[in-house]
Amino acid sequence: MVDPSPGGVRPIGGNLSNVNFLTVAEVAAVMRVSKMSVYRLIHAGELEAVRFGRSFRVTEKAVDAYLKGSYYETG
Repeated sequence: MVDPSPGGVRPIGGNLSNVNFLTVAEVAAVMRVSKMSVYRLIHAGELEAVRFGRSFRVTEKAVDAYLKGSYYETG
């Protein structure tokens, strides 16, 4: 199925009043990585983000989902 939205943009939908957006710098601080690592995750499609002009914002829910999906058990 082809996405009818320009640039592959998908509407979030629902009530956005309870959504907390984080800057790339805030996400990097939470994850203890560089801002460039966060940008790489966003551009690779591994971390959902919203673009505002030239800036990106990431929901706390997206950060939680990424971190939960990144856990793996060793040995």
